[in-house]
Amino acid sequence: QVQLVESGGGSVQAGGSLRLSCAASGYTYNKYTMGWFRQAPGKEREGVASIDDAGTTVYADSVKGRFTISQDNGKNTLFLQMNSLKPEDTAIYYCAAGFGRRLLAARLMTGAYSDWGQGTQVTVSS
Repeated sequence: QVQLVESGGGSVQAGGSLRLSCAASGYTYNKYTMGWFRQAPGKEREGVASIDDAGTTVYADSVKGRFTISQDNGKNTLFLQMNSLKPEDTAIYYCAAGFGRRLLAARLMTGAYSDWGQGTQVTVSS
């Protein structure tokens, strides 16, 4: 059974940084796609960034140049380094995992993923 547990959320002022982590267990696929999503109150869940087992990354336009997704395969951990945070980045951030290398065009869509974490709150104040 796949388990994804996020951590690292918190409150920060605009311009600050946070690093999210996602610890994955029970995931034995050699080829996979993992991603970070976020959901603000009253809004739909949106894709932020994704990475596959080959290290190929995809970013939403709204976070390009500010966020970096990475992974530590030895520790089965996914990261999201968030710099230059803005109030509009405030949301619950979710880690997601899917079997295989998804099409690049689909990697920021919720339907590309089968497993989800419980989320971690990120609040950015102005």
